[in-house]
Amino acid sequence: MDLALLRTFVAVHRAGSFTRAAALLGLSQPAVTSQIRTLERQLGRPLFHRRARGVTPTAVGDELAHKAAPHLDALLRITESEREAVGGARTLHLAGPPEFLSLRVLPALAPLVGQGHTLRTALQTDAAETLEGLAAGHHDLVVTTARPRGALFNAAALCDEEHVLVAAPYWAALIDPERLREHGTDALEGIPLVEVHESLPLVARYWATVFDALPDAAATVVTPDLRAVLECVRAGAGLAVLPRYLCQDALDRGQVVALLEPAVPPLRTWFLVVRSGSLALAHLARAHARLLSAGAQW
Repeated sequence: MDLALLRTFVAVHRAGSFTRAAALLGLSQPAVTSQIRTLERQLGRPLFHRRARGVTPTAVGDELAHKAAPHLDALLRITESEREAVGGARTLHLAGPPEFLSLRVLPALAPLVGQGHTLRTALQTDAAETLEGLAAGHHDLVVTTARPRGALFNAAALCDEEHVLVAAPYWAALIDPERLREHGTDALEGIPLVEVHESLPLVARYWATVFDALPDAAATVVTPDLRAVLECVRAGAGLAVLPRYLCQDALDRGQVVALLEPAVPPLRTWFLVVRSGSLALAHLARAHARLLSAGAQW
């Protein structure tokens, strides 16, 4: 059986689309369609159900993918090992929210630069857009709080992020901690909100988890970067919900104050996502392992 046909088949099986697989393989969509039809004729069985939006594998297709994919990945791993042995430089393309990439991911990967890696980043806050870019081959690795589904992606839990309700000391002095614990958001009435989006994603999650309520006021300041939110809070613009890793230094310095320490703080899980099979690439596997190791300490 032709390995090129099997490689195309596995790409389609993982991508769920002839068009998406073609982009990943660097082929035209008609060429991918032709190769799949050739393989189906050789096997005498259909491998995919054609749908209005992409394809789904038949039982025969799933069986073939289960048998063939590990061997194709192993061949790719051998090829990559030989390439590394002759000093081939590789570029790692990363994508994710600017704050997490800047403060967590890039510092963890910085030592790889001394091992011949080059890094390129795409700063994206929209999880769906980031995952679509990964699927299309624009990125090699993404970090996101949206766990993807489907055979195309391999997602590993990276770390849990604790959220903290913070304000500058001026505002904190106006809030009765006991009233906040007993009466919830009533104790925060009149204090401006600072957020990353008009929909108040962080505040709404915190309110629902800790206070069993929804925010009833609009944000006074909206800025799409959490680092800018922290600076606004530090300067006295109002209160905000921020990841602890981002604001811990400001808390330690007394520049902002944690208004509440709930017994069970709100958490958000970060996922490290690659395309299925791509960890056969040595430079990507190295970065993936390094981030998982770093994430265990975050």
